[in-house]
Amino acid sequence: MNTTDTAKKPSVLFVCVHNAGRSQMAAAYLTTLSNGAIEVRSAGSQPAASVNPAAVAAMAEEGIDVSTEIPKVLTTDAVRESDVVITMGCGDTCPIFPGKRYEDWELEDPAGQGVEAVRPIRDDIKARIQALIAELLPTS
Repeated sequence: MNTTDTAKKPSVLFVCVHNAGRSQMAAAYLTTLSNGAIEVRSAGSQPAASVNPAAVAAMAEEGIDVSTEIPKVLTTDAVRESDVVITMGCGDTCPIFPGKRYEDWELEDPAGQGVEAVRPIRDDIKARIQALIAELLPTS
């Protein structure tokens, strides 16, 4: 591998309390729609045991399988290693490091809702991800 292949990819961390719905959908969209050109992480302050089944179903409709994802605990290192940190309207607080871009996306919580209620949340996330990719990879 030569040095041109090792140029640092932009990296994004999605944070939500349970890391089971919104942050998982956002991470899956960013991974898929950026074709791996962006490093993607997701985590939560109180991770759930598994990904929300309605989120899994809603993403499957888009041809994206998140059924094997496992909610992860938020670490300071995850924040430190990310260029962009996006919280998902769930009141989570993240360690603040200089030079990072922080955003809060106000999104309805899909917890306890059926796939019909999750679809508009999924679609909102997809639109935000498409805009984020355009900002981070302007030549795409």
